Amino acid sequence: MENDKKTAPPPPKKKKLTFERLKNIALYYLQRFDSSSENLRQVLWRRVLNNARENPDFDKEAAACRIEEIISLFERVGYLNDRRYAETKISAFLAAGKPERYIRLKMREKGVAEEVINDILSARETDEEGAAVNFVRKKKIGPFREDEEKRRACRQKDLATMVRAGFEYDLAKKIVGGDFFDENL
Repeated sequence: MENDKKTAPPPPKKKKLTFERLKNIALYYLQRFDSSSENLRQVLWRRVLNNARENPDFDKEAAACRIEEIISLFERVGYLNDRRYAETKISAFLAAGKPERYIRLKMREKGVAEEVINDILSARETDEEGAAVNFVRKKKIGPFREDEEKRRACRQKDLATMVRAGFEYDLAKKIVGGDFFDENL
């Protein structure tokens, strides 16, 4: 009976991380996701670090140079364009009712330059109040709660939800219904 136990096959051997492999990883990533240059750099660098953990003799400095070559090549051929990426993402964020502060934070996280963010946001009209109304409508909070009693009981929670989402306190207070708030907050 003991001989019936099956042994697990050995794990598949990791492929060597070459320039071509890194380039293919980047292409595959860009097929699935739109990306900024900095974001793709971070994705590739994580792969390099994972590979370096398994292969102590792996040259991370050479890999960093290869990543820069890939980023440069993809920018030249148009696969990477931070402005295009930012315009697409910002449009989606605005359509989803996200506040400007949230949008700026997300774009900075992805490595988009501040001047690109400013250019795009200044070219578009950001309607913070409209975005706030869309947000509370989607979340069914504030004035979009079903009954008045629940609305009153949850005002502080709804205000906190809006502020965490990136809306200014005064705007959140106005949208949720400021007449019931303690002015000492």
